[in-house]
Amino acid sequence: MFKSQHEMDGLGAPQSSAPVATTVINIRSETSVPDHVVWSLFNTLFMNWCCLGFVAFAYSVKARDRKMVGDITGAQSYASTAKCLNIWALILGIFLTIGAVVLLVFAYITAYQMLERAKSNRGY
Repeated sequence: MFKSQHEMDGLGAPQSSAPVATTVINIRSETSVPDHVVWSLFNTLFMNWCCLGFVAFAYSVKARDRKMVGDITGAQSYASTAKCLNIWALILGIFLTIGAVVLLVFAYITAYQMLERAKSNRGY
């Protein structure tokens, strides 16, 4: 039995005259990576407090470049950073804009009251 088994091992793979067909399946991941370029551009133009909008725009462009090259992991990383920076730029922009408007309103009210007091002291 050992001798016949040894002889079978030496034969190798079975030989057949039929051609061997191989099938290759390319699976592309249809993962859509948002690059947030439009949001970053808006924050750069209108909500650019502390230059967060500009930095977010730079990361968005890097995410778009990585996506074009096919580096999905790099694109997701840059897009995530751009999204975080856009959120902070938008929040800071809204709060600081509201704060500036409130400060201007109080300054105008104070200036108006001072003007009214000056008029009443002169006797007008």
